[in-house]
Amino acid sequence: MSYCSGFFSPMECTKRSLLLVFISFTAIYLISYFYTSRHLAALPKRDDLHRESEKSLLGKIVTNFKQISGGKKGELPPENEKSGNKATPTPTQSSSAFIINEEEKCKDRTPFLVLLISTTAAEVQRRRAIRESWGSEAAVPGADVVRLFMLGSGTEGASGDVLLRESQQHHDIIQQGFLDTYNNLTLKTLMGMSWVASYCSGTRFAMKTDSGVFVNTMYLIEKLLRPLPPPTQNYFTGHLMTGHSPIRNKASKWYISEEEFPDNSYHPFCSGTGYVFSGDLAAKIVDASKMIKFIHLEDVYVGFCLNAKGVEIVPPPYALFNIHKVPFSPCAYNKLITSHHIEPHEHMLYWEALQENKHTC
Repeated sequence: MSYCSGFFSPMECTKRSLLLVFISFTAIYLISYFYTSRHLAALPKRDDLHRESEKSLLGKIVTNFKQISGGKKGELPPENEKSGNKATPTPTQSSSAFIINEEEKCKDRTPFLVLLISTTAAEVQRRRAIRESWGSEAAVPGADVVRLFMLGSGTEGASGDVLLRESQQHHDIIQQGFLDTYNNLTLKTLMGMSWVASYCSGTRFAMKTDSGVFVNTMYLIEKLLRPLPPPTQNYFTGHLMTGHSPIRNKASKWYISEEEFPDNSYHPFCSGTGYVFSGDLAAKIVDASKMIKFIHLEDVYVGFCLNAKGVEIVPPPYALFNIHKVPFSPCAYNKLITSHHIEPHEHMLYWEALQENKHTC
């Protein structure tokens, strides 16, 4: 019976033997390394690469030693653990640095309305159509309007250089580094809110909408917003959604797991197709997001933030905000604010028709 097996289990005996062999090898290597390094120090600079490789190898030895020695009770070190299901990061954990920004957009001006339009890199034609129709910053005479398209990154459709040239031409794009997917719409919206809070906090109102939505900015400003008495605070309106419960059907676009949201009902919220809010709420929503667990349903999440700040949604007087496509007629579109599922050419066609027929209904 050996000394080792007499005092330790076979497993512990094997580990200790390996450790002794490793320590012996390391000691020999270190003696050799420090002896050699004294001579390497005197060599010309062309041998720097060799010295760096020596240091790299030494670093690997130290790392391997940590892996063999492990933690208590033979546990693997953290870097070798298998990755399990990780919690979805909160908005504050995600990258908040702007890849493309418009810091000077509101310099020396206090806009009446900031339009935050969710889009993707590939939607070049949609952006062009919106710029030339309802999203024009001169669309409503006498109203100072700021237009911004919100994008993430990392998806196909337009290269970074193409997008940068578009930004340099129009100065209406903001972009951060999150992956531009449906499940990251919450991050995209919070990016817009953060921009308003940081660079345009004096705006009277802001509107979040999508590039597939037609917005009658004339009616929005002239009939809904301008009649409101200033200063307007804690104002939030849109297509009100109340009494909604989480959809647990995995086939649904709006599916949400119990792990992501365990409760059985949502707070009131407005459809993400288009909602309007007073400028002061941008900072309040961003502040609330630091405390509220992230969910990927953007409009529902904004509703959570409003609830956390004690803000009650103001229902519109009638069906101004439509979440479906309204069949076009000048008289119908003259008295609405949003219509969904609009193609690029329809943005321009509908807007031109409204300008020609706005006094005939």
